Amino acid sequence: MAVRPATDVFSEWADKNKDLGMEKGHAASVSEMLDMALAKTSSPFSAIDVGCGNGWVCRALEAIEGCTHAVGVDGSEAMIRKAKALGDGEFHMAKLPQWKPSERFDLIHSMEFLYYLHDPVSMVQSLHDEWLNEGGVLVAGVDHYLENEDSHGWPAALNVHMSLLSEAQWKQAMVDAGFVEVEMHRAAASGDFVGTLVMIGRKQSR
Repeated sequence: MAVRPATDVFSEWADKNKDLGMEKGHAASVSEMLDMALAKTSSPFSAIDVGCGNGWVCRALEAIEGCTHAVGVDGSEAMIRKAKALGDGEFHMAKLPQWKPSERFDLIHSMEFLYYLHDPVSMVQSLHDEWLNEGGVLVAGVDHYLENEDSHGWPAALNVHMSLLSEAQWKQAMVDAGFVEVEMHRAAASGDFVGTLVMIGRKQSR
């Protein structure tokens, strides 16, 4: 059976309201990620959520004092349709990594997106070079990574491509892309969950 595009799976989930479960399941990790990123981000700031789903992180960002605007982008038509129905924010339905924003941002957030790409390392480079303002911050979280053995069966279970990288490989991707102050964290770890692998770094100012 041919591997399915991840965006098709997410559209099915949106139609079945599984996006609400994703929001609930990722809330703890995202809360920690935003706290880390906002501690490194000066106000006022602009933000974009890459792989925004139904837009819940964008809405959370826009509620933060100092956020001038938050943009969302996702490849799932059904998810973007939901995002637009749930709020007045700016949302783009677009295939990544081909799509590029028309502006640069001070903060990039991404949760559970990068490993669906065939070449996530190149995407990290693109985010640094083409998406971020100088001094801007990228924070990205992944639950599918080498050290999380429970996630290794997900590609076969969903019949979807997922790139499996180690924590060291993700960190090297950030460093090689040019990020400074690179940190790796495990967010929302619990007894039976090793935690969301969070990478955070800053684009150096000239």
